[in-house]
Amino acid sequence: MFESEFEKLNMTEQEAFRRIVNWLLAHTYLLQGNYAFEDNMKRTNPDYLFVERNFELFQNYLEYAGFRLERDSNYGVIFLSSSYEFNRIKLDKATTLMLYVLRLIYEEEREKLSLSRDIFTTTGDLVHKMISLGVIRRKPANLTLRDSLRILNRFRIVEKVDGPWENADTRLLILPTILFIVTNERISNMYQLIDDEEEGEHEETEADAADPLA
Repeated sequence: MFESEFEKLNMTEQEAFRRIVNWLLAHTYLLQGNYAFEDNMKRTNPDYLFVERNFELFQNYLEYAGFRLERDSNYGVIFLSSSYEFNRIKLDKATTLMLYVLRLIYEEEREKLSLSRDIFTTTGDLVHKMISLGVIRRKPANLTLRDSLRILNRFRIVEKVDGPWENADTRLLILPTILFIVTNERISNMYQLIDDEEEGEHEETEADAADPLA
């Protein structure tokens, strides 16, 4: 059935299908809008629209490999999930805590906005928030900040406007995908992580991802 439906696509659409499947396997999340920082505007993502038009086709194909393709039209997010434990990326504690605090910032800032869903913060504000919450005692090393934020960027959780990830004044756009990787129920886990270990350098936690080698 998949093959017959796939053959109905023209050559350009078939190539788009292959490319987008590879994107989803590498990045997990696909967003309806891409933010254009140069003119402070959000532009519609044509890949998202293509998947929407052919959602059942993508869904059927990915089910063969054990993935579920899901979407939330309200937030404009299409994403993969898998029930196989070995297909989940393991985040170190520093990255996990950054992720959870970014989720808190997203929620706090969203309450202040009436129209826009574009939530910005800075690396410096993120670190300050982590310290004020008691999540960390001092600023993480620049290498830790850079590596952790790069991982979150890979899985479409944050984007940066410009500048090095570790710079205090680097502006970060928190994407709505964060609502799907850190649910309301998981917020309480952040406080458990704080209490579990004094240092927690080797503690790991899990987050859904499509790429087992991330």
